[in-house]
Amino acid sequence: MDIYLLAGVWALAMVAIFILAIRLSYRIEARSQGLQNRSGIPRNAMMFHTVLNINVARDAQTQAMRRRMNLLLLVIVAGFILLAVAIKFAGPGNP
Repeated sequence: MDIYLLAGVWALAMVAIFILAIRLSYRIEARSQGLQNRSGIPRNAMMFHTVLNINVARDAQTQAMRRRMNLLLLVIVAGFILLAVAIKFAGPGNP
């Protein structure tokens, strides 16, 4: 398989997974009293807070959502590592 095709498919997969993590972060914020946006002005997802469990609601369902979001972010990190390995062994300059 061509490395450029692999990189394109990888990029689409990573963007899709990151969008899922962002949407999950917004759902966690809506359930957490300390993270709710009351200003009426749209803001970015507070992923740093949700990853580190800062001001996140302590109920079981919200914590399960937070663990799922952390898992999605770990999948992204693993994807970067796998792509680096693929480029190392099958990248440009390698026969």
